[in-house]
Amino acid sequence: MSVVIHKVNSKDELMKFIQFGIDLYEGNEFFVPPLVYDERTTLRIDKNPAFEHCDATYFLAYRDGEIAGRIGAIINYKANEIWNEKNARFGFVDFVDDNEVVDALFGAAESWARSRGMEKMHGPLGFTDLDHEGMLVEGFDQMGTLSTIYNYPYYVDHMERLGYMKDQDWVEFLITIPKEMPERFLRASEIVKKRSGLEVKHLQSKKDVYPYAREIFKLINRAYKDLYGYVELTEKQIDYYVDMYIPMLRLEFLTLVIRQEDNKLVGVGIGLPSIAKALQKAKGRFLPGGWYHLYRALKGKGNNVLDLLLVAVDPEYQGKGINALLFNEFIPAASRLGFEYAESNPELDLNHKVKSMWNDLDAKHTKRRRAFIKQL
Repeated sequence: MSVVIHKVNSKDELMKFIQFGIDLYEGNEFFVPPLVYDERTTLRIDKNPAFEHCDATYFLAYRDGEIAGRIGAIINYKANEIWNEKNARFGFVDFVDDNEVVDALFGAAESWARSRGMEKMHGPLGFTDLDHEGMLVEGFDQMGTLSTIYNYPYYVDHMERLGYMKDQDWVEFLITIPKEMPERFLRASEIVKKRSGLEVKHLQSKKDVYPYAREIFKLINRAYKDLYGYVELTEKQIDYYVDMYIPMLRLEFLTLVIRQEDNKLVGVGIGLPSIAKALQKAKGRFLPGGWYHLYRALKGKGNNVLDLLLVAVDPEYQGKGINALLFNEFIPAASRLGFEYAESNPELDLNHKVKSMWNDLDAKHTKRRRAFIKQL
């Protein structure tokens, strides 16, 4: 039978769309499933505030009555206005190794984009920079993280066959956490405090985070605004991400750097005990028993890997040693709690300032992921 493309039109079909992206990797030891609840919320127009300036549709490919592929097509009109582009995005893409299936999926997404006046298609990208982005092109034998995409090696071959070319790359590192603080970080952190009038804010309870929660995302907006494809989060999106992420945080791995004179937040570092293996055990589901695995992982039970989710520094203070303040907090806490390794989140390959953070640490480049682009 030929491949049949079906547009997702109901909540049940949306669940099939999400579940296929998990079932395709059954038995793969490196794939980390997303939290199904979060993915469903992200994809629903009535839940995700990004739809205030985005449009999207989702397609399923069927062969012989079975789902063989999925793809999301997205237009972020705000991004196009900021970056002066007419681009559509593809994301949430998975497929079996079958030319007909892949051609039909991308054909449907590209046709949808052209019908709306778009000139290029790029991805994999989501609605915002906080969604999963970048197709894995190196590191297929490495376990993924909560924040990243895993895909089979054959995906890259199909992208190139379809005429997609490299647009941007991200790289990831596995850092061995030192037992003692490197002397350079100790000296640099003291110098930064004295010269810049900065201090690290130590929070005593989770409720103490909330007065700073929205400021964290506003700082991310300032810090990331010139990075590839970034679009500043709206007030509603900030509220959305505060509700999603703040309850998960561990205070030991939340570092806030404050300017003393006016209590302005100028730097933030956020880490989280890896929940990759817990998500595998839970198969992406919180209920009925997934919560137990996730709870143990977040508490660091049987877990020696820390995910470095993000570092954001106000542009006024970039290059002035705030990273030393962050490491001066992270490294002793991680070592004290028994973590041996830290996994960096994807960093733009051209962002040499960020990559230089690992220069004085034992950091191994483990993965590379790519955004592809094609003229429609």
